Amino acid sequence: MVACFSFLFPLAPFFVTFLFLILFLEQISYLRKKRNVPGPNIVLPFLGNAISLVTKPTKFWEVQADLATSLGFSVNYIIGCFIVFIRSTELSHYIFANVRPDAFLLVGHPFGKKLFGEHNMIYMFGQDHKDLRRQIAPNFTPRALSTYTALQQIIILQHLKSWERLSSESPGKPISLRLLARDMNLETSQTVFVGRYLSHEARDKFRDDYNLFNTGLMKLPFDLPGFAFRNARLAVEQLVETLGDCATQSKKRMSEGDEPSCLIDFWMQETVREIAESKTAPPRSSDVEIGSYLFDFLFAAQDASTSSLLWAVTLLDSHPDVLRRVREEVSRIWSPESDTLISAEQLREMKYTQAVAREVIRYRPPATLVPHIAMKDFPLTESYTIPKGTIVFPSVYESSFQGFTEADRFEPERFSEDRQEEVIFKRNYLAFGAGPHQCVGQRYALNHLVLFIAMFVTVLDFKRHRTEGCDEIMYCPTISPKDGCRVSLSRRCPRYPNLTLN
Repeated sequence: MVACFSFLFPLAPFFVTFLFLILFLEQISYLRKKRNVPGPNIVLPFLGNAISLVTKPTKFWEVQADLATSLGFSVNYIIGCFIVFIRSTELSHYIFANVRPDAFLLVGHPFGKKLFGEHNMIYMFGQDHKDLRRQIAPNFTPRALSTYTALQQIIILQHLKSWERLSSESPGKPISLRLLARDMNLETSQTVFVGRYLSHEARDKFRDDYNLFNTGLMKLPFDLPGFAFRNARLAVEQLVETLGDCATQSKKRMSEGDEPSCLIDFWMQETVREIAESKTAPPRSSDVEIGSYLFDFLFAAQDASTSSLLWAVTLLDSHPDVLRRVREEVSRIWSPESDTLISAEQLREMKYTQAVAREVIRYRPPATLVPHIAMKDFPLTESYTIPKGTIVFPSVYESSFQGFTEADRFEPERFSEDRQEEVIFKRNYLAFGAGPHQCVGQRYALNHLVLFIAMFVTVLDFKRHRTEGCDEIMYCPTISPKDGCRVSLSRRCPRYPNLTLN
């Protein structure tokens, strides 16, 4: 065997030299892109700082933010990709405002296009993107949102009852809410988005596929059999196919004159009307495309909402005066013993609870970073141009702690009618993005958080089991408390409300 390869031995020095040359050129390329911007001066070949990003993501982004203090941005190198981290709010707005073919592409994930597929809202530009947002506008009218809030409350209550039962089965032993909240949100998304079109068996398969996708989000992007990223990509294909089938069923029901009962119905009702008027299907209305857009909604709603619910419980526990005021406000407006759903009018009356929800999202914005790719060289400042192909990370998290009065404090009063910091510091409140890709479902997301807070604190008593570092930020892939929010629960109201759809 050795003899077979003996002819290669004289070439070994050339191979080694060639390898070192490639590594040297890679380092030079990184330094040329970096220029005088804060960031590591030496990076590992190909991997760069990917190991620290995967193993200690919170620390990685904290270091990037510290490096960005002077210029408002910093750089690094991850798996062959040059990255720019944006700390400055104004520079983040500059990125958000320039999502177009000759500037930036919003990707949602560093390797999102490969993971999410081609038919995806976040990759759209210009008029096509505007037209699609117009098509989905009926999904978020007051009438549609009222339909969703009824569904949300029924599901929230079902899960709160099961959480309390689970906690009572092991007295003194806390339960972690992270996975429980995620399951609740997934059922909420399934029911609100596609409702009756998913059978019980389909929901179980849907949950399994989404868990595979969720796992792959935080793994290295090796698209090979057996790797989590490959499993995630295949799971997305299955999810899109399932959602596309729901669109087919909804089109049929809406063409028969049924009343909408979920998001896809409101969407397909308008689509069916356009088809009837023009005799042709509107652009971007094939089942595969609609399935892909529905997956966008699911991705946007699912993990971000779970993050906000966990931080709401965490912050209410650590701020008893806030918790007391929320309970007092909700009890004046709605009682579990009324056996009625919280109406849209009652929801609007919960001014302080709404302020708490907004402050939770400001203080702990779930999607801390919004990745974009530079389609061409782009002048970020007078002295620095972002090279083509760079992945740019505007930090929503950092902006949330700029401008606001005593921004490091959790203080819902900042969103009161007297202070109106959501108006004064509007440019710093970037949890729902900005520019043409600003979140179209932000009202839905806020309603969900307010409803959860109102029902959680009214129906249940809770005690957070605190341990050292339990409130530290963990990425999974959105941020959540490090301990998963471990609590003990007991019923607070005399009896659970009997909620049904009107």
